[in-house]
Amino acid sequence: MNKTHDPGLRSWVESANTKSTDFPVQNLPFGVFSRRDVFEPGRVGVAIGDQILDVTAAANAGLFEGMASEAADACGSASLNGFMALGSEYWSALRRRLSELLCEGGTGGDKTRKKLEGCLVAMRDAETKLPACIPNYTDFYASSYHATNVGKMFRPNTPLLPNYKHMPIAYHGRASSIVVSSTPVRRPLGQTVADGTDAPAFGPSRLLDYELEVGAFVGPGNDHGETIAIESAVDHVFGLCLVNDWSARDIQKWEYQPLGPFLGKNFATSVSPWVVTLEALEPYRVPAYERSAGDPALLPYLRSDSDQKAGGFDVTVEVYLRTRRMRDGSAQPVRVSRGNFKHMYWTIAQMLTHHTSNGCNLQPGDMLASGTVSGPDKGSQGCLLELTRGGQEPLTLIGGERRAFLEDGDEVIIRGYCETEGRVRIGFGACRGTVEPAIAVR
Repeated sequence: MNKTHDPGLRSWVESANTKSTDFPVQNLPFGVFSRRDVFEPGRVGVAIGDQILDVTAAANAGLFEGMASEAADACGSASLNGFMALGSEYWSALRRRLSELLCEGGTGGDKTRKKLEGCLVAMRDAETKLPACIPNYTDFYASSYHATNVGKMFRPNTPLLPNYKHMPIAYHGRASSIVVSSTPVRRPLGQTVADGTDAPAFGPSRLLDYELEVGAFVGPGNDHGETIAIESAVDHVFGLCLVNDWSARDIQKWEYQPLGPFLGKNFATSVSPWVVTLEALEPYRVPAYERSAGDPALLPYLRSDSDQKAGGFDVTVEVYLRTRRMRDGSAQPVRVSRGNFKHMYWTIAQMLTHHTSNGCNLQPGDMLASGTVSGPDKGSQGCLLELTRGGQEPLTLIGGERRAFLEDGDEVIIRGYCETEGRVRIGFGACRGTVEPAIAVR
């Protein structure tokens, strides 16, 4: 850790000093935005309180030098890919300079502050974009609690398959259908088989679900045929975001054997617009999940002392639901679950190392999602399939509404934050999506 993590730091941007903000000066997450109602390409920005600092505008004002200047120049496009590709030394240099500029009593005095004020855009006046052009997307299955809960529904006696505790399990998702938070999600059409029947029918999914996940953006990748060792895996991770991997459970159930998820998963995946860097998350690193005594030993390529000591991240994650009736009545969203990313069976480093262990080449901007984040406690399950036991125990919401699975008009809001004694709370913002009706069946 370094001076940017100092809990005593305050910003001259007053909104960054409130206890409720996700974006104090200790956070400084990166994203892409454009000014609302202005025709312009996306611009790289840094969230600070309720404002966005335009990095290119700050660079044009001559506020960076050295490695920080080179890093800011890499932020001159409509995505973070070029910046992600530079590596941790450049990321850290720009973060340090941004901290100096945005802190109370920072370098440069009133003249510098006036320049910076001209580079700020209020979040209410901005439209956020996807933070990166995502070349590829891989979705893991890294929570043993989630895998066990779901496995019990189909294999009560053997919920986990034999390979689960030997390696991180994943499937290749669809990068083209990843959308930024607040993008509406249309209910998908597909083949499903109703209970008590043998033949499929085609129509709208009736069992639409959300999946609360955490995504990791790849920074520098690896050459085709090369691998990334577990000891250096985190050097290839730029930062984390929130992910909602929408799932049509009835489509998924019919199609997933023998090759795994397909149309039940790839119609939409929502991501939060702000990427919290691994450097910002350093104070919230925790030991990797403690494997049970009877679990198989990790193969050497998946184990390092440093990853076991601090490979987890203490990130609280929550899901809120707001139905159409609640919106019409001006009711606030209701929280339906709360979990923690530290309960994942596999670490981010293990996921990335395993992904490249066969020579698969990762690229800057690739996204690795964790799979559903679920925990050991009641209410810590990260999807409706688990929370309602496959629809058998629907949730009761405000006004007596009940939900086994999502209905048209439902808005799902995922939030995440880190807080620990002696540190300033930092957050991820929100990952939102509202379900729209399916298109007419032709």
